[in-house]
Amino acid sequence: MKCISVTGFSGFYNLTTSAKVGFLLLYLVMNQGEFIFAQLFELVYWHEFNICVNRYNGNFVVKSFTCRKQFLVMSFAQFSYRESLRDIEYCLESVSSKLYHCGIKTTVSSSTLAEANRNRDWRIYADYAQVLLKQALPLYKDDNKLCEALKTLIYAFDSTTIDLCLQVFSWAKLRSTKGVVKLHVLLNIDGSIP
Repeated sequence: MKCISVTGFSGFYNLTTSAKVGFLLLYLVMNQGEFIFAQLFELVYWHEFNICVNRYNGNFVVKSFTCRKQFLVMSFAQFSYRESLRDIEYCLESVSSKLYHCGIKTTVSSSTLAEANRNRDWRIYADYAQVLLKQALPLYKDDNKLCEALKTLIYAFDSTTIDLCLQVFSWAKLRSTKGVVKLHVLLNIDGSIP
C-alpha cells in the first residue's frame, strides 16, 4: 500500500473538512497505483449504464460532455461534499492534473455542468440507481439481527424539510416569505435501502 504524505501539501491543514475529503479522494493511492475514485468506478457496470443512456437518448447531439462524464463529475461532487456548481468546478480545477487518471478527461465548467443537469433526462440516472440497488440489496440481506429475530421487515421513518425559493416555487408556500417541501422516507433497515 502506497500513499502520498499530506504533509507535502502545505495548505492541507488550512482546508475545510469537505475540501480535505476531496483532496484525499483524489490523492490517496492504493494497490496498483490507482486513485480511490478510479477504483470505485471499476465496480460500475458501464454496460448497464450505457443501456440506460441509450434508452433515453442521453448522448444525442452531445459533443464532449457525455452522460458518463456527468455521472463521474456528479459522483465526485457527492463523495467530496461539494455544495454548488462553482464549488465543483473549482475543486476539479484544483486537481486537474489528476483527473485523467480518475476517468474525467478534462475540467468541466459550471455552465457546461448546469446545461447538462438541466437538459439530460433524469430517468437515465433513476433507472441506473435501480440497477445499483438490485446489486446492493443482496449484499445486505439478512444483515440485521432484529429483523431476523422478529421475522418481519422493519422500516425506519424519516421526515425532513427542504427550503425552496418562494419566487421560483410559489406552490411551496409555508409562510409569506418562505417556501419548503417536506420529504418523507421509509428505510428498510434490513438492507439500508430507501
